[in-house]
Amino acid sequence: MGAEFYNTIFYIVESPHEKGLVWVGSDDGLVHIRRDGSTKWEDVSPKHPGEAMINAIELSPHDKATAYLAVTGYKLGDNKPYIYKTTDYGKRWKRIDKGLPEDAFVRVVREDPTQRGLLYAGTELGMYVSYNDGGNWESLDLNLPPVPITDLALRQNTLVAATQGRGIWVLDDLFVVRQAAGDFSNDALHVFTPGAAELRDSSGKAGLFEAANPATGATLYYHLNAELEGPLSIDILDNAGNTVRTYSSEEGDFERCKISNMDPRLPFKLKYPAAKKGLNKWTWDLKHQGLKCTENITLFAGFDGPRVAPGNYSARISAGEAEKTVSFQVEMDPRVTATDEEIQYWSERMTEVGNLLSETLGGLEDIRLAQHQIEALMEQYPEDKDLQTTGATAVEKITAWDGKIIQVLHQTYEDEDAWETMLAGQLRFLLDVIDSTGAPVTGGALLRLVDLKVEWGERQAELQAIKTGYIDVINEWAQRKGVPHVALPAM
Repeated sequence: MGAEFYNTIFYIVESPHEKGLVWVGSDDGLVHIRRDGSTKWEDVSPKHPGEAMINAIELSPHDKATAYLAVTGYKLGDNKPYIYKTTDYGKRWKRIDKGLPEDAFVRVVREDPTQRGLLYAGTELGMYVSYNDGGNWESLDLNLPPVPITDLALRQNTLVAATQGRGIWVLDDLFVVRQAAGDFSNDALHVFTPGAAELRDSSGKAGLFEAANPATGATLYYHLNAELEGPLSIDILDNAGNTVRTYSSEEGDFERCKISNMDPRLPFKLKYPAAKKGLNKWTWDLKHQGLKCTENITLFAGFDGPRVAPGNYSARISAGEAEKTVSFQVEMDPRVTATDEEIQYWSERMTEVGNLLSETLGGLEDIRLAQHQIEALMEQYPEDKDLQTTGATAVEKITAWDGKIIQVLHQTYEDEDAWETMLAGQLRFLLDVIDSTGAPVTGGALLRLVDLKVEWGERQAELQAIKTGYIDVINEWAQRKGVPHVALPAM
């Protein structure tokens, strides 16, 4: 077909509400409908000034008699925007393109499937949105390049835009657009209620020439009407009101500990919630608070906590004196076939392993502190032979115990292939295996958990022997001398 052929069907769509109701638009400005069982087409064309092309027809997902038309006349030298709406199957039409630029002809219009009257328009000059059913329009370009929008689709709470020459673009987190109609500019803090978050594996990465996937987790958007001078905090709470995770816009002890243990061959840069004026975004990765972090250890898998269980959660954001809380759901990946009981058991086992690892690292931190205090006493009283003898043996025992928790020969992550991973690393690996494989927990993982609990029991017994055999003796000596005691490790 050559370009000189006209009076052809350009758009055809079947009603999602009524079987057999078909709408057809042509490139000469005509619109016809045919109902189920009828052999006759009914002309329902709008009274458009001059010829034009019916570029797109949008049937409202909320009302069977409502339809929208994107009409273009650019082929005839008319670049004005034209959007028509009917609420009675095309018997009467009205224009709803007020506020669009005079030279931005409209190629497509779509109505939001969850919010009636929320319209999206793709024009020759970019993207636009209307919160009042076309009463007025405002730009929704955001980071879109200046490019014609040729088609739009809404799916899984995202807006997908086809462009003319600049690829496919996706706008995630449409809940922000849907809630942006209200005026919150005078509020010190406004938090948008997020949609449901899906508990799924996030290991996949974009390949060459592929766009990045949205961050996995619960994405929180909050608006500040002024730059915040103090810290901003985000607390994630479970359904019982217990704190699951805490974030701060400022670096804390946990973050400083993670940085101090960073492998130089695996560098990372920690991120913190922003406290800037305007719209800010932060994603909770659906994980519990981080594990116990102990400095000067090589735990290359890190200190992140395990994933949470599905359920109802809330986010409490505090900025200065302002505080807002929003609720949302965490849903299991629909591809998972595990029962609720298996999922709950999976979550409990991750909590158990995480607590066991934190307890192990806490014991390591305590006994290292005791070692430093013993060495300080030995340096302060070099002439006391009893202290020197007992202290030297204690330091030797503690150093040996330390090496059973952390492999001291590991200097970088590649060393894990050369030397045995000790108890803390074994627990971290087991936690990650249970987390990544999901529910139900495998029998092998449960057997390994039993093994590691037995091993930790043996290490606790050794720690108790160090305490009673050496630290208590040194503390008795310190009491007689009237000098500071050695801190006792938690048992």
